[in-house]
Order: sequence, then structure tokens, then C-alpha cells
Amino acid sequence: MIKNILLVGLGGALGSIARYLCQRWFAANYIHSFPWGTFAVNIIGCLLIGIFWGLSFKTFDTTESWKLFLMTGLCGGFTTFSAFTLEGVGLIKEEKMGLFFSYVAASVLLGLLATYAGMKLTKL
Repeated sequence: MIKNILLVGLGGALGSIARYLCQRWFAANYIHSFPWGTFAVNIIGCLLIGIFWGLSFKTFDTTESWKLFLMTGLCGGFTTFSAFTLEGVGLIKEEKMGLFFSYVAASVLLGLLATYAGMKLTKL
């Protein structure tokens, strides 16, 4: 268990550092009101988690250590959007389209509302 926690923590730290550097680079090079840094991180994270997922069944001999480090840790630290999309694709593969659309809509809408509510709560 300790080994797994350390793998996730190390991957998460590296992913968070990579997110910070990527967002700083975009902010310095693409001055625009559109959040290019976050957008890029989310898309790159989705690509990476898809690659890691595919490779985990081909080359990692399905070891949990690599999955924990790369998918849960690195991609999780880089962006949770990647985990969100992987779970969404899983629902599509299971042909649970109603659940997929409910999950996507509820996640986006409630996420936005929760963020807004958190901001309002801190301005009491």
C-alpha cells in the first residue's frame, strides 16, 4: 500500500509541475482572454491517459505500478479532466449512453455551480 501511495504521489507531483510549466508557457506566449494553457493541459492530458491506457495492456504486462504512476499520478496531477474523459469513454464502450450524457452534463454544470458557490461562500 505504501508503495502505491508513493507511486501516485510522485506521479502527481511531476504532473502538477508539468501543468504549471505548461500553463506558464502558454500565458507568456499567447496573451489572449481564452485560457489556452488550461485548454492545452486538458487535451494533452486526455491524449496521454489514452496512450498510457492503451500501452498498459500491450507493454506494461498490466502491472498496477505503471498504471498508478502514469494514469492516476502523472495524469491526475496534470489534469483530472483526463480521468473524467477516460471514465466517459468507458461508459460509451459499455453502451450506457444515457448515463454517459448524464455524467458529462452533471459534471460540467455542477462543477461550474460548485466553483461559483465556493467563490460566493468566501465573500460572505
